Amino acid sequence: MTGPTRAEYCVIACAEAWRGDGEVLASPMGLIPSVGARLARLTFAPDLLLTDGEAALVRPDGTAEGWLPYRQHLAWVTGGRRHVMMGASQIDRFGNQNISCIGEWERPRRQLLGVRGAPVNTLNNPTSYWIPRHSRRVFVERVDMVCGVGYDRAAGARHHRIPRVVSDLGVFDFATLDRSMRLASLHPGVTVAEVREATGFELAVPDEVATTRAPSAEELRLIREVVDPAGTRAREVAS
Repeated sequence: MTGPTRAEYCVIACAEAWRGDGEVLASPMGLIPSVGARLARLTFAPDLLLTDGEAALVRPDGTAEGWLPYRQHLAWVTGGRRHVMMGASQIDRFGNQNISCIGEWERPRRQLLGVRGAPVNTLNNPTSYWIPRHSRRVFVERVDMVCGVGYDRAAGARHHRIPRVVSDLGVFDFATLDRSMRLASLHPGVTVAEVREATGFELAVPDEVATTRAPSAEELRLIREVVDPAGTRAREVAS
């Protein structure tokens, strides 16, 4: 078996977002977060709940194992019992996220998805982020419009928490005194200098930066043979 690819390190980093969550609803958005959530369910997070996005709870292979009425889904969303992993067109040092527009919102240069459910997600349940292409266009000093709420704007929000941000370069958290973004680990082959160069704000960097944990042999087998045998992960992060 060949060694893990960059994409597979990203899968592991995303999966780790749900470690220790217990019986919560995982809502991964994107290929690699979805592979990560299913891998977590098959290994260290057996109580994790997966959904087909409509009305069914599903097993890692996609077959139904329960029913999730919309009313119950909303109760979980607003009660902290869901952990979302969303994308971000922009994200700033405090975890504010933008998926709505680029430029001033009154006259944007580019229209994106719109705010959608980002405020509810971030204020009412833990929200992590997956960014497949780490760059200064995404990691910005100030987002053009706040959709997902960061630590500097979430005072009093009972269930607000941003466990981690995962990119194709590394893993980031907010374990700093002022709750600004910190480099938690580097994927193999990536340097601190590369991350700083690709980040549009001053990133907190510890004296010693860990390396993102590698998948075990069994996790690698599950990724390649069970969860994602078609190799869709490579569409988001090339080897």
